[in-house]
Amino acid sequence: MDGQHGVRALGAAELGAGLGERATLVHFSSAFCRPCVATRRTLAEVADMVDGVRHVEVDAERNLALVRELEVRSTPTVLVLDARGRIVRRAVGLPRRVDVIAAIGEAVR
Repeated sequence: MDGQHGVRALGAAELGAGLGERATLVHFSSAFCRPCVATRRTLAEVADMVDGVRHVEVDAERNLALVRELEVRSTPTVLVLDARGRIVRRAVGLPRRVDVIAAIGEAVR
């Protein structure tokens, strides 16, 4: 998962859902994205395992302005936000659970 700095903080207005107390896993998906199904499952499992972490799925096709602003080029794209909504990690493709957990560790420092 790569870091991304310089982008404004994200919140409920942009994501359509509130942030987690400690971190938020933002998953950009699309209707015909097969890897998005597995990504949804992985992120939901991790969010359930770690207190204060929330998983928010964003339909890329219905949120084109945000997709363009964040330069989301394909789905699934996962952003890991800290408690203030700042992006600390970004990954494209099906994430591994261990990498998601490590990225959460960085977000909650």
